[in-house]
Amino acid sequence: MSAPTLMAPAADTTPPARQARGRIGGVTAAFWLFVGPFLVGLVIFVYLPIVWSVVLSFSRAQNTVTPGDWVGLQNYIDLLQPGPFLDSLITFTIFAALIVPLTFVLSLGLALLLNGIRVMRAFFRPTACSYVVASLVWKLSIFNGVRFGLANTFLSWFGVDNIAWLATTSPPWYWLVIVTVRLWLQIGFYMILFLAGLQRISPELYEAAAVDGARHAWQTFRYITFPQLRATSVAVLLLLLINAYQAFDEFFNLLGNSSFARPPLVYLYYTAQFNQDFGHGTAGAVILALLIMVVTLAQGRILGFGKAE
Repeated sequence: MSAPTLMAPAADTTPPARQARGRIGGVTAAFWLFVGPFLVGLVIFVYLPIVWSVVLSFSRAQNTVTPGDWVGLQNYIDLLQPGPFLDSLITFTIFAALIVPLTFVLSLGLALLLNGIRVMRAFFRPTACSYVVASLVWKLSIFNGVRFGLANTFLSWFGVDNIAWLATTSPPWYWLVIVTVRLWLQIGFYMILFLAGLQRISPELYEAAAVDGARHAWQTFRYITFPQLRATSVAVLLLLLINAYQAFDEFFNLLGNSSFARPPLVYLYYTAQFNQDFGHGTAGAVILALLIMVVTLAQGRILGFGKAE
């Protein structure tokens, strides 16, 4: 009895073009199945409100979010004239010039210290905290302005009278409260970014530097560590600058709608929320967004963000 013969599988006679179209069609269907809902939500809840806000900024929209009488650039002209909004932009340009380098230096220094620790490193890593919670702790416990506040208790040991930290404008003690809570909230996050960058540096570079005669820590930092952190440093500076202009939570919870140290977003919040002037409110938002965009692009251009190492 002869053994059964095995039949070879029939060759696929489908034209290559049709096979390619089938694969592309399958990938396209799967792509839109997963990305489609997200894209629809992005258009409805992000891009459409942005376009609507830009249109609204060129019209008179009082107590309504529907574009009314077309006023052109008048809303922008009103905001850029000497007044509270322009004052807030100038104030927070100065604030950004101070808080950005201060946070950068402190977070980098702490990252260098933590990177050198070999024991219990995880113990010193920061945890996330809400801006609102931190602001209330600073306002109600540390700088509450009464005798039992932590700051005033410490000063009373040296015979210093109580200071109303958030109500004193001469000297402006409220800046001490704002800057310290801002630093406490930001340093930990950017320290983690620097720490990740430090751990990506090859130990062989430090070994080669030691062979070449680099004996001082400053020489190692200047010629090896800091140049290797170039991409991380530029990204941190850009994030710090954007966050400085977008400050809202701590200022709103510490100072409310006070006329001093009022960030642009707080002014726009009260303009749109309480005055129901959505024309000027959206115009201010567009001005702030353009300012952040221009400054960020200029900073990235100067520092070479995105260029090859």
